[in-house]
Amino acid sequence: MFFKKHNIELKTAGEIEKIRIASKVVGEILQKLYDVIKPGITTKDIDIFSEKYIRSLKMVPAFLGFEGVSYPFPSSTCVSINDEVVHGIPNASRVLKNGDIVSVDVGVIYEGYYGDAAKTYTVGSVSDMANKLINVTEASLNKGILEAFCGKRLGDISYAVQRTVEDVGFSVVRDFVGHGIGRCLHEEPQVPNFGKPNVGIRLLPGMVLAIEPMVNVGGYEVCSTDDGWTIVTKDGSLSAHFEHTVAITENGYEILTKV
Repeated sequence: MFFKKHNIELKTAGEIEKIRIASKVVGEILQKLYDVIKPGITTKDIDIFSEKYIRSLKMVPAFLGFEGVSYPFPSSTCVSINDEVVHGIPNASRVLKNGDIVSVDVGVIYEGYYGDAAKTYTVGSVSDMANKLINVTEASLNKGILEAFCGKRLGDISYAVQRTVEDVGFSVVRDFVGHGIGRCLHEEPQVPNFGKPNVGIRLLPGMVLAIEPMVNVGGYEVCSTDDGWTIVTKDGSLSAHFEHTVAITENGYEILTKV
């Protein structure tokens, strides 16, 4: 069923169950990566581990072959290091070192329905600033999710994320936002990480949203690199990324990618 005024598809219980199954696998991968990510491994190692896990369950990597501006995405995960915000391409020669932070974004398709989530990890011992960035970014996601229930407005999610981030002097990326998710990886509505409370569409049962703060230590401006996919902070500052797929229900919200 479509919320026709805004072209937003409201999912049935059966559709949400398929998204839940895909999302559970995403959550499991992100949890297992805490034991995989360490100094000395490559970003390609992360991608290989994730794709093997997805295919072992007879599911499909959502990002592999995803159509971009210039060419399809060549890997099953996005792996972004330090000042890389999103869409980093895994590389067998890119070695993680002590002090890095690395964001991993994973998507899975199950019977035509998508799950999508991301986490940022520490590699060995990192700076106090890096730890603070990671903690604040995850906290902003959690604050946004607390606003994701029936009767609230989309701007309430956006404002909660932005306030949490800017209260400590960091900035939210504005060029990339969260999104609806279901039979497509990216559906309406867009879910910005900045905005005003009590504005925007009203949240209804059956909406499924990928809420994903991308937070920079410095300014919010970003730019793309020569590979056409990887997005970096314009000022070279550290960036972190957390994401959950969340269903709006009659009784509140359900974090589908939480393990």
